[in-house]
Amino acid sequence: MIADPLRVSLFEMRLEEIHRRDPFLRYEITIRDFIALFPLKYKNGAPVKPEQPTSFGLDRHVFLQVLVAFSQSFN
Repeated sequence: MIADPLRVSLFEMRLEEIHRRDPFLRYEITIRDFIALFPLKYKNGAPVKPEQPTSFGLDRHVFLQVLVAFSQSFN
């Protein structure tokens, strides 16, 4: 399945908002690098929820915000 560009953009905008609201993230990682931590993967034509990144120590609270942003964008 080809990703719906509007939904992908919506997810990325929500990730940008999460990044801007968190003072730790703003100084530790760029917006682009933060978004890159959550590449979209598909299974049976549907997007799969992102996993907790292993390459960056992400706070559980922030990761939960990412999951909410994903759900709001793709459900």
